[in-house]
Amino acid sequence: MATPFEKLKNSLSKTKANLLGRITQAVSQRRLDDDLLDDIEEILIEADVGVAATTRLIGGIREKAAQHKLSEGQEIMALLKEEIQVILSRGGSPLLKDSDPRPVVWLIVGVNGVGKTTAIGKLATRFSSEGKKVIIAACDTFRAAAIEQIAIWAERSNVDIVKSQSGSDPAAVAFDGAKAARARSADLLLVDTAGRLQTKANLMEELKKIKRVVAKALPGAAIYSKLIIDGSTGQNALSQVQVFTDAVGCDGIIVTKLDGTAKGGVVIAVAEQLGVPVDFIGIGEGLDDLQAFDAKQFTEALFS
Repeated sequence: MATPFEKLKNSLSKTKANLLGRITQAVSQRRLDDDLLDDIEEILIEADVGVAATTRLIGGIREKAAQHKLSEGQEIMALLKEEIQVILSRGGSPLLKDSDPRPVVWLIVGVNGVGKTTAIGKLATRFSSEGKKVIIAACDTFRAAAIEQIAIWAERSNVDIVKSQSGSDPAAVAFDGAKAARARSADLLLVDTAGRLQTKANLMEELKKIKRVVAKALPGAAIYSKLIIDGSTGQNALSQVQVFTDAVGCDGIIVTKLDGTAKGGVVIAVAEQLGVPVDFIGIGEGLDDLQAFDAKQFTEALFS
């Protein structure tokens, strides 16, 4: 059976080919000069690393190459690895802080089709298996079968669920979920919300209402907005993060579907341009394939 690191490495194989494979080719038997750095810059941007992160990476490589008097193209790979890990290591905090009053609330948001329901189920399974009491509030009351799907995950994860009928007011379900989480001494309340297009202002207002209602039901509670993005989205993920941040904040990102995509470089783009920590990454279909993000491991898997 593959280890978690081997799974991570395998899931990043297409991103590695798209990013490091092309850079390795570019530096082969070439001198380290401005032309080579221009070529690497182009590859990084095309691999969804983003302009801000690419600018920082090239600047860091240029500075350290001069400092260490490097002259061969191949010598910069170690510098690139080091600089990427620095970017990915920014921010971040314990996923459930001991200092936060219970219950902690995670408002799970994202656009349609990013794998939100599955991610919530896997989060519930993970924290429940660690001995945490978890409750899910099924606030996606509009999508057909959404409540049934999240209820199946709740049963599989052995966690409580608060739900209502399809078409109910999502904020009312969130309020009931918050009250239940307090009454049942839960550690974590996972609030499932309907997937939405970031261009729909009315749906964003609904998210704001859900957050307000939960805050009213749980005065002083730690409420975190966790945005789920599809790893194959590429640069469009940056605009998603910005819009959801404007609406309800963004305290962490869960990147799904990294296996099978060549656009995993967007993780670097998000970390640099928006400064939002990546909490989890989805690297497969299995229950344990939602891994807590580790900057060092991610970088090692990308470069090994």
